[in-house]
Amino acid sequence: MEKVHLSNKKPSGDIEKKPERPKKKSIFSELFSVVGILILAPLIAVFLTFFVFQSYVVDGPSMENTLHDKDRLIVWKASKTLSRITNGSFIPDRYSIIVFKENDAGGTSGANEKQLVKRVIGLPGDRVVINDGSLVVYNEENRDGFYPDRDIPETARIGSTDGRNIDYTVKPGEVFVLGDNRNNSLDSRAFGPIKSEDIVGTLAVRIYPFDKIEKF
Repeated sequence: MEKVHLSNKKPSGDIEKKPERPKKKSIFSELFSVVGILILAPLIAVFLTFFVFQSYVVDGPSMENTLHDKDRLIVWKASKTLSRITNGSFIPDRYSIIVFKENDAGGTSGANEKQLVKRVIGLPGDRVVINDGSLVVYNEENRDGFYPDRDIPETARIGSTDGRNIDYTVKPGEVFVLGDNRNNSLDSRAFGPIKSEDIVGTLAVRIYPFDKIEKF
């Protein structure tokens, strides 16, 4: 059997090549990179704010005891953005909390437009009945009606839903919303259902106060 000898010695005649030094970037190239980052960063931030998610601060007590004044929220807008791209109506899940545009002048765009946060109670096809402090929703799955004020933990503390008697069937492309603080909330009892195109997004996370961080 032949033996193979390993040697660290280099064969005669080989020339050791020195490693090439990396070429330095020109000052113009570095400057261009910095300017590009400075321009791109705010554009990305604007894109995310308009189409993906946005931070909001709660103003007022209408969603107590779920949300409180000065709570800071992250609202998810990507689902609404997708519905725009596909030319569909964005209808959030029942009981989800949404931010939407509401206008004092009857829902048309104008200077009085503001954004509110409420809970979705009625979906398209639902018949929402409020009478003598009781809220009942009727639909094909629940022909005898069900009671949203009693059905989920978030609304378990609600004693009654006051206001003028309402009997409304939610149309396609609409939702019926109420504040969790039923006795101190301006909602669909006053200004009617919310159109899909006026929905901004759904509540994803409460990020402040830090001791009350919560995913919704």
